Amino acid sequence: MRDQCSLVKGRFLGDPSYEYEHMEIKRIGEGEDAQEEENAITIKEEDRLASSIAQIDEDVAIVPRGAYIKTPHGTVIRNRSFAGLQTQEAVKFSSYFHFREPILLKEKSLLDKADLDKAIDFLDSIDDDIPKSRAWSLQCERGSGLVILRSLLWQGLTFYHVPGTTKYGYVYVGTGEVNKDLPFML
Repeated sequence: MRDQCSLVKGRFLGDPSYEYEHMEIKRIGEGEDAQEEENAITIKEEDRLASSIAQIDEDVAIVPRGAYIKTPHGTVIRNRSFAGLQTQEAVKFSSYFHFREPILLKEKSLLDKADLDKAIDFLDSIDDDIPKSRAWSLQCERGSGLVILRSLLWQGLTFYHVPGTTKYGYVYVGTGEVNKDLPFML
């Protein structure tokens, strides 16, 4: 479904019952005997929206370091002893992790993994995002009383954390389009 929804480009119309049509042309055979076959694919706006939300969550949903722990059995649970990041740690990109199955962590060398705590450093750090440390914008508000991170990949996603407390979260208010121009903006 996600592959089909990625065929539709542009902004959402706002009508969940609207159906997009995409014509796919397949060549059957080779040379002069080749025939073209047209295949119409219909995609509902509500399916496209669900697919976009899932993609946004996978790409840019983040949590502070230590908010979740991995038990010895491999299950991930909320850390009840998490009291929030200290201000010095809250202003570092390395203190925030993607809330998804790790992708880049598996590619790290043993030397890099030696400094990690297996119970809390089991997710991918946003510091490793490509472009390196440039996929996010970090701001401190109210004299470091509030840390705000904004995604430059999915413009419209804002994450907040109040240092020293368990308050954190994110909201996405955007167009539903990934920023493919990010490498050229830097």
